[in-house]
Amino acid sequence: MHGVTLAMIVERLHDAYGWDELARLVPVRCFQFDPSVQSSLKFLRRTPWARAKVEALYRDLVTT
Repeated sequence: MHGVTLAMIVERLHDAYGWDELARLVPVRCFQFDPSVQSSLKFLRRTPWARAKVEALYRDLVTT
């Protein structure tokens, strides 16, 4: 994932799935309650396990 920023990942996943589906796939508050790209980035930068799930979801999206 060289050259792909976390912001790009979150925006691409939001475009592909929307907040509701993202909240179902990765059940974290930043996707469930008052979601935004900024709040998601703040949370994901501080939470390695959630970031790993989001990155894995992105890899699945771009390889299928």
